[in-house]
Amino acid sequence: MRFIDEVTLPVKAGDGGNGIASFRRERYQPRGGPCGGDGGQGGDVVFVGDRNVGTLLDLQHVPQIKAKRGGDGQSNDCHGRGAPPLVVRVPVGTMIHDEGTGELVGDITEDEQPLVVATGGRGGRGNMHFATSSNRAPRRCEAGQPGQERRLRLELKLLADVGLLGLPNVGKSTLISRLSKAKPKIADYPFTTLVPNLGVVSLGTGASFVVADIPGLIKGASEGAGLGIRFLKHVQRSAVLLHICALGLDGTDNMLADFEDLSGELKSFDQELARRPRLVSVNKIDVTEARDAAQEFERKIRASGFDVVFISAATGEGLDELKRKLEALVREARSQAEQTADEDVSEGDSGPGPA
Repeated sequence: MRFIDEVTLPVKAGDGGNGIASFRRERYQPRGGPCGGDGGQGGDVVFVGDRNVGTLLDLQHVPQIKAKRGGDGQSNDCHGRGAPPLVVRVPVGTMIHDEGTGELVGDITEDEQPLVVATGGRGGRGNMHFATSSNRAPRRCEAGQPGQERRLRLELKLLADVGLLGLPNVGKSTLISRLSKAKPKIADYPFTTLVPNLGVVSLGTGASFVVADIPGLIKGASEGAGLGIRFLKHVQRSAVLLHICALGLDGTDNMLADFEDLSGELKSFDQELARRPRLVSVNKIDVTEARDAAQEFERKIRASGFDVVFISAATGEGLDELKRKLEALVREARSQAEQTADEDVSEGDSGPGPA
């Protein structure tokens, strides 16, 4: 299955049904009066989050999403049938923008979370609503109102507690396969990972967190180089960043320069993202040259204020320590997020008292 994380498509809610002008023609009721019913409500277009949907692929070639129109009114005071909402299931983590105005229509962050993106038109009134004491036989009725129509841009940003960062072939895919049950493609050539992968890490104590394996980034990614901006945005929701470094495939030690280059790309792309809690991990220390180079790298990185963990994703060395440190950072980030949310609620509730 192809991974599609951005789609632009038109949506059209259903038009309201038309009201009608009708008069009673029943025996023993020579002056039955108007009896035209109202048109039915047009169907809304509703996006619903679905954790079992992992890509926007199904929407990529859809020409238009269009809900049904409401039924027309009938005689004898019968109203038209309202159209049901058109439900479209999208991945959790989908942000919906209005393409014309740039407005954020909504952000789907939970499973089964509904979001009305286009409202159906109101049904027109039948002539029964226009009868007055001076006009007892009105021939006036209303057409249904058109449903809301807009062009939307859907952008999928993965929801994960920890985002993995690193150059191609530092071992991110191998690491997520060892930490979780995720099964990403693993090979010894650059850009093996072409799509993000999610994995759930369990510590065996009831605690768990979600890790996102982001395709390898290179210098210039914030300007679109390599896989660039398309995948940098997938780490924007991550509360914690795990920056993985390793010796090059040819054994060269460019870890410090690579770390600084990628840190610069984060700052260029999103200043707030660069300030997220970040743990640095040196991978492949089962190789003697890597262990020797890691000592000097650790000294310089710790001087910059980052914690460093030595691991080998291939042998499993250091993974327990890595999981413990990540879980502590995630727990702290969640606590701060809850505290911020409580403060926002408190500020919203506190308003001017009675005069």
